[in-house]
Amino acid sequence: MNLPSAFEEKMEALLGAEYEAYLDCFDKPRYYGLRVNTEKISVEEFLKIAPWDLRPVPWISNGFYYDGEKDQPAKHPYYFAGLYYLQEPSAMTPADRLPVEPGDRVLDVCAAPGGKATELGAKLAGTGVLAANDLSNSRAKGLLKNLEIFGIGNVLILSEEPGKLVPYFKGYFDKILIDAPCSGEGMFRKDRKMIRAWEEHGPEFFSKIQRSIIIQAAEMLRTGGMLLYSTCTFSPEENEKTIEYLLQEYPEFTVCEMEGYEGFANGMPKVTQAHSAELKKTVRIFPHRMEGEGHFLALLRKGDGGEADGVSRQSLIDSEAYGKEGKLPEELKEFLSLVKREFDPARIDIRGDKVYYMPKDVPPLKGIRFLRTGLLLGELKKKRFEPSQALAMNLKKKEYSYIIDFPVSDERVIKYLKGETLDVEDLTDVKDKGWYLVCVDGYPLGFGKLGNQTLKNKYLPGWRWQSS
Repeated sequence: MNLPSAFEEKMEALLGAEYEAYLDCFDKPRYYGLRVNTEKISVEEFLKIAPWDLRPVPWISNGFYYDGEKDQPAKHPYYFAGLYYLQEPSAMTPADRLPVEPGDRVLDVCAAPGGKATELGAKLAGTGVLAANDLSNSRAKGLLKNLEIFGIGNVLILSEEPGKLVPYFKGYFDKILIDAPCSGEGMFRKDRKMIRAWEEHGPEFFSKIQRSIIIQAAEMLRTGGMLLYSTCTFSPEENEKTIEYLLQEYPEFTVCEMEGYEGFANGMPKVTQAHSAELKKTVRIFPHRMEGEGHFLALLRKGDGGEADGVSRQSLIDSEAYGKEGKLPEELKEFLSLVKREFDPARIDIRGDKVYYMPKDVPPLKGIRFLRTGLLLGELKKKRFEPSQALAMNLKKKEYSYIIDFPVSDERVIKYLKGETLDVEDLTDVKDKGWYLVCVDGYPLGFGKLGNQTLKNKYLPGWRWQSS
């Protein structure tokens, strides 16, 4: 591979005796990864049904390697059921190492396409709130789709400059992840186009953006909260020097130790002016030391403790059961009676014909761009309610009254995913007209409406199976 000479010189100075081993990795194939959605299925259960030869990613409990030259897990019904996300193995590390707990308020600052946000949402297990932001509106649409496929409903999907979010969320979040835009040096083997991009916009260009983002994120983190900063580059200007800048601007931040792995390398404090002991706790991932691409991670804590704006985490994790009474349209209440889950009427937000279920304690968002707030339950249409694809993916099989559950071998699974009408006359337990939740091996794919022993397909057109 022809690497830019300036890059080669920098890497040789950075790696010293390891430089030749680093160059050798370019002659080796890239690695393909799959991360299990533990909100929908346990790792143990997934391994029982997975039809591929999988090998564990040793530093990620729900991560696995697959053969990207032979297997196509993106063309399998389980992918459409949201049972896993395809992600480069090293890129799984940031969301894994940010210690998100149920009830947390979490922000993913640069979230598209959703590889890290989907894992953060799975860790929340339906509690708290996940704010996933991306400046690009088109990329944010892809982010929304991936979160909905994963069944994450307690979301705010935002599309703003991080600085514009600060007045709305000052001191609000318990955990923040910044997978910062960067020069992409760690991805040169995976994506050769990154080399040309590096020549156009190198580390100096991105370091200014990163410093701005990390300072803005610091404002949105509560005292005692934790921030994980990551890049997929080797550049000290974008890595250790960015963390050094944060520590200088906000002395209350400290760098935390992360769960280790034998292939991790310590940060390189020699490239900075101060904070050497702190910066040594950061982590570098080099492709010649591990089976993955290049990455940098730093886990930081802001101060010693404290709650977010005086609102206790318990208010977010509260599992109190609510009734379905309230001034809701009858057609909505009739549908919700089929759902074996309690909804708090105070959190049901009807905007025009759309019905949303909102996370708790979300500040007013007037004045900022967003694609979604909460879980879209469905639409009100002329005295009837039509449930959404997002709701189907958010439900568990046991949470809905009318189920059609196909084995993955049934040809109707692919027909459903292609948007075709299904003949279900052979299913003796499917009799009542109305909305059915269509599943594959017990995992929801979407809704269909039954009439005359045929199922009218309601799978979202933009998600449909494309024949290759």
